[in-house]
Amino acid sequence: MSIETLSERADELRGKGLSTREICQELHLSRATIEWLLAKQASKPGERPPADVKAGWRTIGVSGFRMRAVAEIMADIILEEQEKHDFDVEVIAGVMANGVPLGTLISELLEVDFAMIRPSREDTSIDFASNFAGLKDKAVVIIDDVVSSGATSHEVIEFVKQEGGEPVLVIVVINKRAENELDGVPLRALVRARPVGT
Repeated sequence: MSIETLSERADELRGKGLSTREICQELHLSRATIEWLLAKQASKPGERPPADVKAGWRTIGVSGFRMRAVAEIMADIILEEQEKHDFDVEVIAGVMANGVPLGTLISELLEVDFAMIRPSREDTSIDFASNFAGLKDKAVVIIDDVVSSGATSHEVIEFVKQEGGEPVLVIVVINKRAENELDGVPLRALVRARPVGT
């Protein structure tokens, strides 16, 4: 997707009322890149975008069969990390929206409870859906699709702790960061994607 197309798509999503954070999640780009696109920096000659990687996984997301296959791989990684770091897995917490379908499948595969966490938006605070499992006194594995800046994951880790849970692992489809942990919590991904030299 070209810079011009990304800029148009970011403007379109802003026009629909999405916050900067929601646009980041929708386009799988960092906040710095979205702010750059929305500020019309892309239209200035010679202006280069912030270092970022456009990550999309629609080819997986359109198929229940493929989602199940990815969930099985993620469940296997969770079991590997569990053995390596010696932690329990009592709750799988899917981060809304893209972590929810994978989290649901993983909780079924591992036969543990499922929780759904809604990250904050510009006018709301983070919370969890009360129709699903609670986090108090539970070892929690956090499931999301992409880690870019890590802001959502940091918020979710802190939220799990505030709710009395223990975040033991964050696992995502794509990690755009160099680090293997966030706030002392191991971070694993199916794919690591980042620009060379960062």
